[in-house]
Order: sequence, then C-alpha cells, then structure tokens
Amino acid sequence: MNKKETVIQFEDIRKTYITGPVKYEALKGINFKIKKGEMVAIMGPSGSGKSTIMNIVGALDVPSSGKYLLKGKDIAHYGEDELAEVRNKEIGFIFQSYNLLPRTTVLKNVERPMMYSGVKADERKKRAMKSLSEVDVDDKAENLSNHLSGGQIQRVAIARALVMEPAILLADEPTGNLDTKTAKEVMEFFIKLNKEKGSTVVVITHDVEIAEFAERIIYIRDGLIEKDEINNRKRK
Repeated sequence: MNKKETVIQFEDIRKTYITGPVKYEALKGINFKIKKGEMVAIMGPSGSGKSTIMNIVGALDVPSSGKYLLKGKDIAHYGEDELAEVRNKEIGFIFQSYNLLPRTTVLKNVERPMMYSGVKADERKKRAMKSLSEVDVDDKAENLSNHLSGGQIQRVAIARALVMEPAILLADEPTGNLDTKTAKEVMEFFIKLNKEKGSTVVVITHDVEIAEFAERIIYIRDGLIEKDEINNRKRK
C-alpha cells in the first residue's frame, strides 16, 4: 500500500441507538477518507458522535447503515469473529485508561496482543523490546506496569499498540489522565511515529490543544461533520 492509498473510508455512515421506544441518532450521515500516513484528530464536545465514530473505526461497533471500508475492504457488516481479527491485526488501540495489567511486567503487557495471534515466545519478546525501544521505555521492560509514571504507562500502551504493526493507531483521549507537560510529550511521540514510521494516527479528543498536534482536524457536532480542514497552525 502506498502513502496515497485510503486506509479508512466512511460512506454515509449512520448510527441509531434504540432503547425501548426512544431512538437516538448518534451519526447522521458521515463521509470522510483518511489516507495512509496521515495524522488526523477527530474532535468534538461530549455527545457530538466522535466516540461512536471511534467505535466504528476501531471495529468495536457497526453502523446502522452506510459503508465502512478499511484498507479497501467493507467491514461495516462483519461478524464478531471477523471484527475481532480486525481489532487484533489492523488497529492499535491507545486508551485514556491505558488498559494495562497492573501487576504484570511491561514486557508481558506489550507481548499480550501477539499471544492471541500465536506468535512464538522468542519472536514475541524480540518484537516487544523493539516496540518499547521505539517509545524510549525499553529500560522499564521488567518493571511492573503499576510502578511507572502516567507518561511512561501511556508510552507502554503505545508500544503495545505498535507490536502487531497495525494499519492504524487509534488513540481515544490518550492524554486525558496526564498533566499538560506529559500530554505534550505523548503527542510528540505520535508525531514522531507518524513522521518516522509513516504510521496512520487517528486521535479522538475534545481538547483543542491536543487536536492541534494533528495535521488535519475533523470537527464533529450533533452527529455531523461541521468542518474537515488541514491544520495550518504550526504543530507544537
């Protein structure tokens, strides 16, 4: 796949949640494309629909209607087993809450996604150490993950997301639990991965300052795209 190819494509994506007699239309016909090697922020206030977009991009949910193409494949109506495979192999998740096992070493946490794919132990360790090195925490490999600072834990979460060499790094409010200085450091790691590895990075955020680290910002409001623009402000 070359840099200009589209990795994410939403075509008239709609999502309606039904609770008893109540219907809530979270997405009202969303269209956008994200190309390989882009760093994009999807930004909006609470209730705007950005989390629903993240869940569909991340194969955690399916749209009510419309088409979602991931690397050219229509996965909008995949079954659960197929979606699980997509989540493990194609998408690297980074969450605000980190989702690391607290009393497990950093190395074992990073190896976890490979265990589900049957990667052998020696190869798991080699790939995990390489991934930890890329985010400058390889010296913490044998530490328990609950003995690290917030910034170090988030770097470990990024390393874990990288080990399967996913098509997309999907970060949901990745700096929400971090102070301003550490948040800036984490976002600079995303820029480094985007520039040096060519990683496609999608950041979901409500924070203008975080969104401005991206080269493109898609603004969501009331289930619709309000703006989709290149960020001409200098990256911090």
